[in-house]
Order: sequence, then C-alpha cells, then structure tokens
Amino acid sequence: MAHIDYYFTVLSPWAYLAGDRMEKIAAKHGATVTYKPLDIMALFPRTGGQPLGERPPARQNYRLQELARWQKATGLPLNAKPAHWPTNAAPASYAIIGAQSAGGGDVGALVRAILRASWAEDRDIAEDAVIKSCLESAGFDPAIADTSLLAGAETYPRNLEDAVEAGVFGSPTYVVDGAEVFWGQDRLDMLDSFLAGA
Repeated sequence: MAHIDYYFTVLSPWAYLAGDRMEKIAAKHGATVTYKPLDIMALFPRTGGQPLGERPPARQNYRLQELARWQKATGLPLNAKPAHWPTNAAPASYAIIGAQSAGGGDVGALVRAILRASWAEDRDIAEDAVIKSCLESAGFDPAIADTSLLAGAETYPRNLEDAVEAGVFGSPTYVVDGAEVFWGQDRLDMLDSFLAGA
C-alpha cells in the first residue's frame, strides 16, 4: 500500500484549489496519507524560493492569471487577495497536527475548511474562533485548538525538516513512499497515474 506525505501551508491558494482531489486519488488506490503542514516562509530560503512580495512583477502578475484560470477550472470560489493574508499560519497548522493525532474526524475536511475560510470566506485563520469552527465542521472536538499547542509546536518544525530532506520546495507537494515527489495541485493527475502503476 502506497503512502503519501502531504506537505502544504495553510496560506497556499494552490493547496486550496486542490480541493479534495488528493483524498479521492488516495482512496481510489488505497493509499494512506499523512498531513504535514509546514512553515513556508522558513522553507523558501532553504530551497531557493521567494516570498510573494519579493518576486518580480511579471511572476506576481502571472500568479494572479493562473489563480483565475484554476478558479474557473475547479469551480471553487476564490478571492485572490483575501482580507487576512498573510496571517499567522501556526495556530491552524497546530490544530491540524492535533486533530490528525486525536482522530475522530476527517483531517482532509479540516484542511479544506481552513483553506476555504481564508481563500473564499475572508476569515482570519489565526483566530481561535475560526479554527474551532473549522474543527467542529470536520467532526473534531473544537477543544483540540487548545490541547494541540505543545504537540503542534514540536511537530510543525519537524515537518519543515522532513520537507527539506524529502526535496520539497513549495506547497502543495505530495511525496509517495518517501521518494516520488509531485509539486503542485496541477500534478494530481500525474500522482493518480503513478499510483495506478502507469
């Protein structure tokens, strides 16, 4: 059985635009998934990336065009310039880490709820009330937002180190069995084919 390590930041519009496609692909092939939220701003300088504001205007403009194209292709509502972005990604990331460890709900649904809150609903995903509402909507105890702080603080930086070691440099990235790397939600069809043995 294949295993997918899913590296992403809750600040990524591309992770949002992936929707539930990765989860459907994993289910189709019987693959397991570990969700590994990470600090993208710490990843960039270690892997040759640049924060959005430091990229040349041509790249920033192209990003907006691509976001519009993918929004149309996926049909997901998207505000390309959300009101609360960027924000502190750690609290929502800690909640995802805690929820995955606690069980009892749908981690994929939690990730999507947090991403949707930022990219479609103009809510601040650093706020406790927003995180708790996302936890509850995915079937988790909202108190995980409070009880996951220690585990989150330990695991979040470890996810970054794991990402660097795995060759990850952007979000979202899907790593199959620690070896095959697929960067970007636009590579999900290739992930599907790989898991099918093609």
